[in-house]
Amino acid sequence: MTDAGAGDIGGTAGGTGGGAAAPERVARVVLVDDHRMFRTGVRAEIGRTEVTGIDVVGEADDVESAVQVVAETRPDVVLLDVHLPGGGGVEVLRRSAPLMGESGGVRFLALSVSDAAEDVIGVIRGGARGYVTKTITGTDLVAAVFRIADGDAVFSPRLAGFVLDAFAATDTPPVDEDLDRLTQREREVLRLIARGYAYKEIAKQLFISVKTVESHVSAVLRKLQLSNRHELTRWATARRLV
Repeated sequence: MTDAGAGDIGGTAGGTGGGAAAPERVARVVLVDDHRMFRTGVRAEIGRTEVTGIDVVGEADDVESAVQVVAETRPDVVLLDVHLPGGGGVEVLRRSAPLMGESGGVRFLALSVSDAAEDVIGVIRGGARGYVTKTITGTDLVAAVFRIADGDAVFSPRLAGFVLDAFAATDTPPVDEDLDRLTQREREVLRLIARGYAYKEIAKQLFISVKTVESHVSAVLRKLQLSNRHELTRWATARRLV
């Protein structure tokens, strides 16, 4: 799959073509992203069913609403952001696991601004069938949705290497025991701290209080046996989590 320049998802003129013949089939899709404007852009770009064959049957902006709308609509494909209020995309996958196991079950394609290896591996271990970044074109995203609906795996080119590296071994995939001690929310806070965000900025982005951010940071430092945010930043950078 070919990535394009940033912002290609947002417009309605991206390559899905007004003069094309009517699609032969329709894929039912749920959009999960905590940014309403981004969801609006994706819907405008790929949700013209008569042109693209994509029928957007629901939207959600956090873990709770995502789990609910996926259970209610049973779409063919869920376009899932990785970082969501309430526990992240991995939590949506965990709670939706019974729907993935059914015959003709729901399939998930991660669509995220993040290209961090830890994010990619996390959602693939959680059950997602693919991972593409938000620089993807509308045309390629439509193609990716149908490939996922058909049971294929789809990755943006450079991200496929993360998955191959993680699952190349014939035995159990490599596991970072230190990282696995952290909850999904602690990992989100860890990543933002390592990127230089202030506590107030983290609280705003994750829709939690500053006090809760402080509690998560304390838990991360304790679990990783680190003393301060500078050590934490070095630890995260060494593991390519930033």
